Amino acid sequence: MISLDHFAILTAALVLDAIVGDPDFLWQRVHHPVALMGNAISFFDRHLNSEKLSALWRRIVGGLALVPVIAVVAIVGAGLESAFRVTPFGWLGTIAAAAVMLAGRSLYDHVKAVADAFAKGGLATARHAVAKIVGRDPGSLDQPRVCRAAIESAAENFSDGVVAPALWFLALGLPGLLAYKAINTADSMIGHLTPRYQDFGWAAARLDDLVNFPASRLAGALIALVAPVAGGSTADGFRTMLADAPRHRSPNAGWPEAAMASALGIALAGPRRYGGIIVNDPFVNSGGRRDVNPTDIRRALRVYVGANALFFAIVALVALAIGVLRPAMFRI
Repeated sequence: MISLDHFAILTAALVLDAIVGDPDFLWQRVHHPVALMGNAISFFDRHLNSEKLSALWRRIVGGLALVPVIAVVAIVGAGLESAFRVTPFGWLGTIAAAAVMLAGRSLYDHVKAVADAFAKGGLATARHAVAKIVGRDPGSLDQPRVCRAAIESAAENFSDGVVAPALWFLALGLPGLLAYKAINTADSMIGHLTPRYQDFGWAAARLDDLVNFPASRLAGALIALVAPVAGGSTADGFRTMLADAPRHRSPNAGWPEAAMASALGIALAGPRRYGGIIVNDPFVNSGGRRDVNPTDIRRALRVYVGANALFFAIVALVALAIGVLRPAMFRI
């Protein structure tokens, strides 16, 4: 059930994440919660993902491995929320915990680093920078492909790293937020179409598709709405999403990627190489320019900031409306 207080807390958490992000000095000294989730997933991967099992059993075991990870983090989230609720100024703890699970500033910094790398060290440096945010083989990427990878990451992870965790926090509080992050982390680690993970990670990939369904559509809509900041058209953005998103290999990533491609007038997606395997995906906004360059990354960041600002404005306005209307509701 959606808590009205969550809108106010999320408003503050979005601001805190935008200002602070993921400070290296902190996470070099303590483990980030997502890293702890990753450690748990790696444990089950090492001990349960056996090549001796049939494809069916690897799917079953991979699905069962998710249960304790998701359950534990949800219980931790419930415990934290309960503790904060009875602690003076505990809402500050809830704000901090929610902000830690958002990746808006971190994503901006990582994508910007790719554009900066072209200016500082050329293609080789940019390949190293983009390898930190995408799973494709960086050595096979020329300049347009590096730029497309960075822009696609900005679009897709706006949904996965900002909108989706925010929506799950609004719906289920810290338990929902942490459970979502566990599912998304599992998908990023084992939800790949490689021989090792195509069966063991099948449940993680399908569950991630499910929990990201609403956020991906909202993220695409937000990007389309702010397309004019990069010279694009909102109407074209919605048309491109409706036409091209269903053709994307991911049932969710195609929505924000298609909107971003339209906003910038470029083609995104297309054939890519993951772990030595070429994935022959169609382009989204296929009529757009394919000679993508570092300037397009910076234009994409303008769209990304605009979409974040619009999302923040919506959440803040709802929080403000609740604050104004709630006293009147109690008087009725």
